[in-house]
Amino acid sequence: MGTTDSHLERGTTAVFEEERGRLLSLATRMLGTRADAEDAVQEAWLRLQRQDPGAIDNVRGWLTTVVSRICLDVLRARKNRPETSYGDADAPLRLHVTDDAPTPEDDAVLADAVGAAMTVVLDTLLPAERLALVLHDVFAVPYAEVARILDRSSDATKMLASRARRKVRGAAPAVAERRRQREVVDAFLAAARSGDFEALLRVLHPDVTWRIETARGVIVKEGVDAVVDKARRGVSHVEAVAHPVRVDGEAGIVVWRPSGRPVSVMACTVAEGRIVAMRSVTDPERLAAVDLPGSPTARGH
Repeated sequence: MGTTDSHLERGTTAVFEEERGRLLSLATRMLGTRADAEDAVQEAWLRLQRQDPGAIDNVRGWLTTVVSRICLDVLRARKNRPETSYGDADAPLRLHVTDDAPTPEDDAVLADAVGAAMTVVLDTLLPAERLALVLHDVFAVPYAEVARILDRSSDATKMLASRARRKVRGAAPAVAERRRQREVVDAFLAAARSGDFEALLRVLHPDVTWRIETARGVIVKEGVDAVVDKARRGVSHVEAVAHPVRVDGEAGIVVWRPSGRPVSVMACTVAEGRIVAMRSVTDPERLAAVDLPGSPTARGH
């Protein structure tokens, strides 16, 4: 009996390892960040270890169900958490940071239109809508199985996915605007690094403000001349590595030392093709407390 149990355990472990990549992709689409997705998949692994292997008929289906329900719980908890509004130049950053760089995994898992739009509308979909859309449209999970995960009827699940699909289609203008914002922020970074004064003037609004949260307090730069001076002195570290991110919903940058230590996180408010406000955090304690994407050491640099 002990030999059989050991064989079953090895079998479930092998299936989990085979499914890990798919589960991680599913959780990333659901939760929006790689770190949260890894936590969800790890929790599923721990739950699998507590199960009697012989009691699970379909390990792949069991794992899909468990990861989906873990993600659903996380999304519902987020919806119940009070949030501050975006775009207030005088408000401190909450430092909700997610990757804003395309990855091969994104291309493999999602059709371009659905993937880009879903990223934008992630926080507007209800948790059940998001799960129904991701599982059925992206991972081809049958409605009957999605309905079982959601504990709803198949018809109700189809309606959830249809409603989410309409929201995704309606997000096309937001997708285009997000890309334009990214282009403006990338142009700002390139100009700051090269010290190109004229290029900086083209991407910064004349009345731009820059709010910097440091370990010693808040510094505010007002007007394009002050911001340009600060940018040319502070962003052009030749040894630094910049990574594109979304910060509190806005296009931004994480700046890293080659050693893997974060230097700053910056969010930029873009309007009509120019940056009108910038908010950044350089306080090492705050940065150390946040899961930041794009570390050079994590990428093997």
